[in-house]
Amino acid sequence: MVLAVFAGLPGVGKSTLAARVATELPACVLAVDTVDFALRRYEVSEPRPGFAAYGAVAALAEDQLGIGHHVIIDAVSPVRAARRLWVDVAERAGVPLRVVEVVCGDDAEHRRRVEKRFASRDHDGVPDWVRVLERQAEYEPYLGARLIVDTSLAKDPVGPVVEYLKLS
Repeated sequence: MVLAVFAGLPGVGKSTLAARVATELPACVLAVDTVDFALRRYEVSEPRPGFAAYGAVAALAEDQLGIGHHVIIDAVSPVRAARRLWVDVAERAGVPLRVVEVVCGDDAEHRRRVEKRFASRDHDGVPDWVRVLERQAEYEPYLGARLIVDTSLAKDPVGPVVEYLKLS
């Protein structure tokens, strides 16, 4: 089993890549955005926006790892505290943690993706390009081991990502 974290800014292709890799492993994908959007839809308020969604996904990940499933976390994970959460889950579950940092090195393509997604959604929590740039300024560099996938360059990154996740 493995706990894989697909991290990166909104609109870089984390969710698309996570879904494709999940079918190959197989693994369940737990997306922080899905939980965060559900909390908003049910008018759950919290003093630290996003905090409960990360906590809920961490709890679900532990449950899924406990019954023997590979788990992929789909989350921006912009700061050390969020990243530490995933380290703690992996340690408690006794499984390796693999980080896949997803980037889009082509700024024009990244913006196009963000604007397309924003235009097609109800906007409740879906960031526009300005908000993505704000999040980019808050995003702390990763310092640990990880696989970096640039979705603007990679033709088909699924195979290499699956191999990385299977490393013992």
